[in-house]
Amino acid sequence: MKKLGFGCMRLPLLENGEVDIKLFSRMVDAYMENGFTYFDTAYKYCGGKSEPALKEALVDRYPRESYVLTTKLSNEFMHTKEEQERIFSEQLSRLGVDYFDYYLIHNQGTVNYRVSLELDSFSFLKEKKKEGKIRHIGISYHDNAELLDEILTKHPEIEVVQLQINYLDWDNETIQSRKCLEVANRHQKPVIVMEPCKGGRLAVVSDPVRALLETVSPHTTPAAFALRFAASQKGVFTVLSGMNTIDQLKENMAVLGDLVPMGERELSVAQQAAKQISEEVMIPCTGCGYCTVNCPKKIPIPEYFSLFQQGYFTTQVVYYFNLIQSHAKAGECVGCDQCEKHCPQHIPIRKHLKEIADRFDSFAGWQ
Repeated sequence: MKKLGFGCMRLPLLENGEVDIKLFSRMVDAYMENGFTYFDTAYKYCGGKSEPALKEALVDRYPRESYVLTTKLSNEFMHTKEEQERIFSEQLSRLGVDYFDYYLIHNQGTVNYRVSLELDSFSFLKEKKKEGKIRHIGISYHDNAELLDEILTKHPEIEVVQLQINYLDWDNETIQSRKCLEVANRHQKPVIVMEPCKGGRLAVVSDPVRALLETVSPHTTPAAFALRFAASQKGVFTVLSGMNTIDQLKENMAVLGDLVPMGERELSVAQQAAKQISEEVMIPCTGCGYCTVNCPKKIPIPEYFSLFQQGYFTTQVVYYFNLIQSHAKAGECVGCDQCEKHCPQHIPIRKHLKEIADRFDSFAGWQ
């Protein structure tokens, strides 16, 4: 299977907010005609409109065996086991199929894994696989490598893992792209990549970063460079891209249709680019952790800074929500000044913690 997966979280929309089915169908046709087959959606994507749109643009127009279809159980808002059956049946109906090639428990991490255990979601998926309604069981994952290792050890029925892999997050100690990929490889679980361009952050870079990338890839765009980085990693079998224009689709098909894996020089430049992008952002934190030593609330300041200035807001929220299960929120800062006294970079930490609290703490009623 060619490595470009069609991510259906950011579909083309009309002015009234509905999915542009005509354009989406044209994109599906071009994608299929070029030998690509993997489609990824979820119950809640596009406000619940993604699955029905995929039925109209793909399922109703192509033989079932000609494409690979993945959707997800978004159980974080569920309260009973029975809801899983209802949602699963609704998904089969919304997509107009009898089975899913891959069915993932969505957005697993510290919080939602606990929900999955409470709802016995892994047993639910195993039962659906026995019934022939799921071909392969998996999870999508947003958290640290240690918990991923625990989940894969306790649930050998998991066959695939969807991970956030990009060169900016590769050595990020909160998102841990590299470490999570290494865990998946150690458990011999094929990896589906999400957010290869970091929610668009790696598609539009500064002139200095672009110049750096062009030293090894002079004829490709920053987005193409990011896609190749993700697709070049060991164990990756598809890289999702949330495409909503024909031009995006054409570029991505050209990059991943006949993939040339990155060599050592390009991989090295990717890490140089990540360092440069990190230095360009508004908080020059080096992650030394000196600020946390005497913090009376033990706020994980470097981790919050890292999330605050990187990536797609929804993804930031997921990681922040996982962190506050075992750490104080940014808004719990008491303003004691211990952090700033110990910061080698002289960062106005209390000011930034207030900004982080304003962005995240009130989201979804956390305060």
